[in-house]
Amino acid sequence: MKISKRTALTAVLANLLLGSAGVRAAAAKTPIRIGEINSYSAIPQFTQPYRHGWQLAVEEINQAGGLLGRPVEVIARDDAGRPEEALRHAVELTSKERVDVLAGGFLSNVGLALADHALKNKRLFVASEPLTDAIVWEKGNRYTFRLRASTYMQAAMLVEEAAKLPAKRWATIAPNYEYGQSAVASFKELLKARRPDVEFVSEQWPAQGKLEAGTTLQATMAARPEAIFNVTFGPDLARLVREGNQRGIFPKTPVVSLLSGEPEYLDVLKDETPRGWIVTGYPWDQIDTREHASFAANYIRRFGENPKLGSVVGYATMQAIFAAINKAKSVDNEKLIVAMRGLPFSTPFGPAEFRAIDQQSTMGAYVGKLDLRANRGTMVDWRYADGKRYLPSDAYVKGRRPAEAMK
Repeated sequence: MKISKRTALTAVLANLLLGSAGVRAAAAKTPIRIGEINSYSAIPQFTQPYRHGWQLAVEEINQAGGLLGRPVEVIARDDAGRPEEALRHAVELTSKERVDVLAGGFLSNVGLALADHALKNKRLFVASEPLTDAIVWEKGNRYTFRLRASTYMQAAMLVEEAAKLPAKRWATIAPNYEYGQSAVASFKELLKARRPDVEFVSEQWPAQGKLEAGTTLQATMAARPEAIFNVTFGPDLARLVREGNQRGIFPKTPVVSLLSGEPEYLDVLKDETPRGWIVTGYPWDQIDTREHASFAANYIRRFGENPKLGSVVGYATMQAIFAAINKAKSVDNEKLIVAMRGLPFSTPFGPAEFRAIDQQSTMGAYVGKLDLRANRGTMVDWRYADGKRYLPSDAYVKGRRPAEAMK
């Protein structure tokens, strides 16, 4: 049977069209993959709610049809709180799993290691929780964006209240690694700017997770401080509070404390919660905004537990990544970086954006005082501190961030 040239050409074109349609259909079903690295076994009180938060966000976006017509998949890894483990996972996720975006990090030293990996490998990294200022300033790079309010920002929020105290003699207690060092440096700088009359008479630097509360408080109080700035968290915070309560230091001595109003830590302190501490935290059961009410209701319905601060951070991390992909209409990292600079996105705390100059998010924090209700710790007299108000000036950032990171 003879086949005309026209018929043969038509058949070839039909096959090509069918093949390209098949390729497009397959591509449309290929998941957008996000590699998530966090300290799941080392800091479970924060990272397990964090996992639930990002799981909720991923389920919601997939139920709505995904991104760019593709489902979203998260591949999670546990760094056990060690930078070397985080780097090993980052290499595996980018080379073997071929993820489109890297996200996560809890401890600041882990976050800095991942940011360095992002720079060397030109991979987008959304740092969820690491609070060190260095991650967006001295060691900042164009591939790293940070979601959570930094130590500088939260210190600035607390300094507004600390400056109102009559105290002139201050002591600090902070874990001896990047996060603690950064927080103390920012608090001292900002408080002295508002109150030139203050002096810092004691600095205690216990190893993270190994605080000897009796020795630390004895050395602190020997300097006769009139107020204390505390940066410890987790088990160290519980040890410090218990020892301070037993010695009668709390609530007699005023304390300004970073993160201590977060449910992750109040749930552990329970009836030992020291009244009157000025803190940043998350009074989840008292926030009545539309964004938060929707998030909290969905979270409780899905997981059967109350949200914690980690839940918010996990959810907001994914919301930011989703917004960037939608804006860029691509998962190409260079296009995503351009899209993320100045990017507005939604969070359970309300709208936020990534400031272009240092790639720091404007998501804020709640500031208030600790109190006891029904023998459980809670926050009272709180307010939401919008992160925009606590970012330093462009000139300040330019003096600390490498010029190449702002290109």
